[in-house]
Amino acid sequence: MKSHYPFSSPAPLALPPQNLADTSTPPRTATPPSKGMSRDLAWHIAPNLFTSFRYAWAGVRYAYLTQRNFRIHTVVGAVVIITGAALRLTPIALAILVITSALVMIFELLNTALESVVDLTVGQSYHELAKIAKDCAAGAVLISAIAAVLVGGCLLLPPILALLF
Repeated sequence: MKSHYPFSSPAPLALPPQNLADTSTPPRTATPPSKGMSRDLAWHIAPNLFTSFRYAWAGVRYAYLTQRNFRIHTVVGAVVIITGAALRLTPIALAILVITSALVMIFELLNTALESVVDLTVGQSYHELAKIAKDCAAGAVLISAIAAVLVGGCLLLPPILALLF
Protein backbone atom coordinates (compact mmCIF):
# COMPACT_ATOMS: atom_id res chain seq x y z
CA MET A 1 0.00 0.00 0.00
CA LYS A 2 1.47 3.33 -1.08
CA SER A 3 1.44 6.07 1.52
CA HIS A 4 0.52 9.64 0.67
CA TYR A 5 2.90 10.92 3.32
CA PRO A 6 5.60 12.97 1.52
CA PHE A 7 8.85 11.25 2.50
CA SER A 8 9.88 10.85 -1.10
CA SER A 9 10.04 13.59 -3.71
CA PRO A 10 6.51 14.28 -4.90
CA ALA A 11 5.72 14.83 -8.54
CA PRO A 12 6.03 18.51 -9.45
CA LEU A 13 2.79 20.42 -9.17
CA ALA A 14 1.61 21.67 -12.54
CA LEU A 15 -0.17 24.94 -13.14
CA PRO A 16 -3.56 24.63 -14.86
CA PRO A 17 -3.32 24.77 -18.64
CA GLN A 18 -3.74 28.20 -20.13
CA ASN A 19 -5.97 28.93 -23.08
CA LEU A 20 -3.50 30.36 -25.60
CA ALA A 21 -6.23 32.37 -27.30
CA ASP A 22 -7.01 34.14 -24.01
CA THR A 23 -4.60 37.05 -23.59
CA SER A 24 -6.45 38.77 -20.75
CA THR A 25 -4.00 37.43 -18.16
CA PRO A 26 -0.31 36.87 -18.72
CA PRO A 27 0.95 33.29 -18.52
CA ARG A 28 2.34 32.30 -15.13
CA THR A 29 6.06 31.67 -15.24
CA ALA A 30 8.47 30.84 -12.49
CA THR A 31 10.93 33.64 -11.91
CA PRO A 32 13.56 33.82 -9.22
CA PRO A 33 12.48 36.20 -6.43
CA SER A 34 15.65 38.29 -6.66
CA LYS A 35 19.26 38.19 -7.74
CA GLY A 36 21.22 35.17 -6.59
CA MET A 37 18.21 33.38 -5.10
CA SER A 38 17.62 30.47 -7.50
CA ARG A 39 15.14 27.90 -6.26
CA ASP A 40 16.00 24.98 -8.57
CA LEU A 41 14.74 22.43 -6.03
CA ALA A 42 11.71 24.42 -4.86
CA TRP A 43 9.34 21.60 -5.83
CA HIS A 44 11.32 18.90 -4.01
CA ILE A 45 11.83 17.94 -0.40
CA ALA A 46 15.19 19.17 0.83
CA PRO A 47 17.69 16.31 0.73
CA ASN A 48 19.25 17.23 4.08
CA LEU A 49 18.86 19.46 7.10
CA PHE A 50 21.45 21.98 5.88
CA THR A 51 19.47 22.52 2.67
CA SER A 52 16.28 23.00 4.70
CA PHE A 53 17.97 25.72 6.74
CA ARG A 54 19.36 27.28 3.56
CA TYR A 55 15.83 27.47 2.09
CA ALA A 56 14.49 28.95 5.34
CA TRP A 57 17.25 31.55 5.40
CA ALA A 58 16.51 32.35 1.73
CA GLY A 59 12.94 33.17 2.78
CA VAL A 60 14.11 35.49 5.55
CA ARG A 61 16.63 37.09 3.18
CA TYR A 62 13.95 37.55 0.50
CA ALA A 63 11.63 39.25 2.99
CA TYR A 64 14.43 41.51 4.25
CA LEU A 65 15.46 42.54 0.72
CA THR A 66 11.98 43.06 -0.69
CA GLN A 67 9.68 44.02 2.20
CA ARG A 68 10.12 47.48 3.70
CA ASN A 69 8.01 46.63 6.75
CA PHE A 70 10.11 43.53 7.50
CA ARG A 71 13.24 45.73 7.53
CA ILE A 72 11.49 48.23 9.81
CA HIS A 73 10.41 45.46 12.22
CA THR A 74 13.94 44.02 12.20
CA VAL A 75 15.59 47.35 13.03
CA VAL A 76 13.03 48.33 15.66
CA GLY A 77 13.24 44.88 17.26
CA ALA A 78 17.04 45.07 17.41
CA VAL A 79 16.91 48.57 18.93
CA VAL A 80 14.37 47.46 21.55
CA ILE A 81 16.43 44.40 22.53
CA ILE A 82 19.66 46.41 22.69
CA THR A 83 17.89 49.06 24.76
CA GLY A 84 16.57 46.40 27.12
CA ALA A 85 20.07 44.96 27.53
CA ALA A 86 21.51 48.43 28.12
CA LEU A 87 18.88 49.07 30.79
CA ARG A 88 19.88 45.76 32.42
CA LEU A 89 16.41 44.27 32.27
CA THR A 90 16.00 40.86 33.87
CA PRO A 91 16.64 37.85 31.63
CA ILE A 92 12.91 37.10 31.64
CA ALA A 93 12.05 40.63 30.51
CA LEU A 94 14.67 40.42 27.74
CA ALA A 95 13.29 37.05 26.67
CA ILE A 96 9.80 38.56 26.47
CA LEU A 97 11.15 41.38 24.27
CA VAL A 98 12.92 38.89 22.01
CA ILE A 99 9.85 36.66 21.67
CA THR A 100 7.56 39.61 21.04
CA SER A 101 9.88 41.06 18.39
CA ALA A 102 10.26 37.64 16.79
CA LEU A 103 6.49 37.17 16.65
CA VAL A 104 6.06 40.42 14.72
CA MET A 105 8.73 39.29 12.24
CA ILE A 106 7.12 35.84 11.97
CA PHE A 107 3.75 37.40 11.17
CA GLU A 108 5.43 39.62 8.58
CA LEU A 109 7.02 36.54 6.96
CA LEU A 110 3.65 34.76 6.92
CA ASN A 111 2.03 37.86 5.45
CA THR A 112 4.66 37.94 2.69
CA ALA A 113 4.17 34.24 1.97
CA LEU A 114 0.38 34.57 1.85
CA GLU A 115 0.55 37.60 -0.42
CA SER A 116 2.87 35.73 -2.78
CA VAL A 117 0.55 32.72 -2.95
CA VAL A 118 -2.49 34.94 -3.52
CA ASP A 119 -0.67 36.85 -6.26
CA LEU A 120 0.35 33.56 -7.87
CA THR A 121 -3.26 32.41 -7.80
CA VAL A 122 -5.05 35.50 -9.08
CA GLY A 123 -2.24 36.97 -11.20
CA GLN A 124 -2.90 40.53 -12.29
CA SER A 125 -6.66 40.27 -11.79
CA TYR A 126 -8.69 41.61 -8.86
CA HIS A 127 -10.66 39.25 -6.69
CA GLU A 128 -12.53 40.25 -3.54
CA LEU A 129 -11.47 37.07 -1.69
CA ALA A 130 -7.83 37.78 -2.54
CA LYS A 131 -8.24 41.26 -1.05
CA ILE A 132 -9.80 39.79 2.10
CA ALA A 133 -6.96 37.27 2.49
CA LYS A 134 -4.29 39.94 2.07
CA ASP A 135 -6.06 42.40 4.36
CA CYS A 136 -6.50 39.80 7.10
CA ALA A 137 -2.82 38.81 6.91
CA ALA A 138 -1.81 42.47 7.10
CA GLY A 139 -4.20 42.88 10.04
CA ALA A 140 -2.45 40.04 11.87
CA VAL A 141 0.85 41.88 11.44
CA LEU A 142 -0.73 45.12 12.65
CA ILE A 143 -2.17 43.52 15.78
CA SER A 144 1.13 41.83 16.59
CA ALA A 145 2.99 45.13 16.11
CA ILE A 146 0.55 46.98 18.40
CA ALA A 147 0.94 44.25 21.02
CA ALA A 148 4.74 44.49 20.69
CA VAL A 149 4.62 48.24 21.25
CA LEU A 150 2.52 47.71 24.39
CA VAL A 151 4.84 44.98 25.69
CA GLY A 152 7.92 47.09 24.92
CA GLY A 153 6.35 50.08 26.63
CA CYS A 154 5.49 48.08 29.75
CA LEU A 155 9.02 46.69 30.03
CA LEU A 156 11.11 49.65 28.89
CA LEU A 157 9.27 52.73 30.13
CA PRO A 158 9.64 52.14 33.90
CA PRO A 159 13.47 51.84 33.80
CA ILE A 160 13.73 54.74 31.36
CA LEU A 161 11.54 56.94 33.57
CA ALA A 162 13.57 55.87 36.62
CA LEU A 163 16.74 57.07 34.88
CA LEU A 164 15.17 60.41 33.95
CA PHE A 165 13.56 61.26 37.30
